[in-house]
Order: sequence, then structure tokens, then C-alpha cells
Amino acid sequence: MERLRRFEGPTIIGAPSREFEPRKHQLFLAGGISNCPDWQKNLIELLPGLPNVNIFNPRRVEFPKDDPNALKEQIEWEYDFLRNASSIAVWFSRGSLNPIVWYELGMWVNSRPKLPAFIGVDPAYERPQDVIIQTGLPRPEIEIVSSLEDLATQIRTHVSKPN
Repeated sequence: MERLRRFEGPTIIGAPSREFEPRKHQLFLAGGISNCPDWQKNLIELLPGLPNVNIFNPRRVEFPKDDPNALKEQIEWEYDFLRNASSIAVWFSRGSLNPIVWYELGMWVNSRPKLPAFIGVDPAYERPQDVIIQTGLPRPEIEIVSSLEDLATQIRTHVSKPN
């Protein structure tokens, strides 16, 4: 199983790997990982040519459901990488109400006003107005987008800025 993948562009660190070399930008992909499309793969494909970025992807190719320690390991991995992210991309995907994503939005984005965050809502997501309102109150500066292409554009713009 490939957990650390290098190519011309960002380095992708997939759960549960903890092996990576620090880079200027540490981007966490917060969003659904079950009962929804593999939006992480699609977003990563839209982000070529960003060599100064680590992307932390919590979605596993196959979750080891028979391993009694796997859930705790997954949650701890996500906690550690969210806590140390220098920016977070959040995607509310169709197919699920994304309950954990709501937690991530509140805990890691809305309660940290200086953290760069990029938020998108799939046009088929059931509760887009909730995302807009819940984000707009604490973080009115965040522009919520409705496509992965627009989310990728926001990310590219951010990581391309000089210090």
C-alpha cells in the first residue's frame, strides 16, 4: 500500500502514514471519507506543480475494519495533522451529511480565525445554507465555493503568495 507518494508537485501523505518532510505549506483535506465520492483524489489532481506543499489526506484506500485499533489510529492521525496544518481545505460532499466534517469546520476552521481555510460545498450537498451561515458568522472573509476547481484555485492562489 502506497502511503507517501512523490511526484512533480505536492507530496501526498495518506493516513495512517506519519512520514514526511516538512514543507512551507501543510494542507489538510477535511471532508467526507465514507459514503461519498473520492473528492480528495479529484482535488489533488487539480493541484499539480505545487512543490512546496504537503497534502494530508485522511482517506485510506481500504480501511481495515477488522482491526480494533484502526478507528482510534485514524482519529488520532486526523487530530494530529489538523492541529499542525498551516491551512485546511474543507469539502462538503454529496452522499452524506458529513457529521465529522461539521466538527472539523467548528473546531479547526471557525475557532481559529487566523488559519487560512478554503471551503467548498458540492452542489448536491443537502444543507449548503447551513455551511454558509455557520462559516459566515465567525469567518465572513471566507468565500465558499461550489466546485473542486474553484477550491483548487483558492489553494493555488494561497500557496503561490510570497511571504
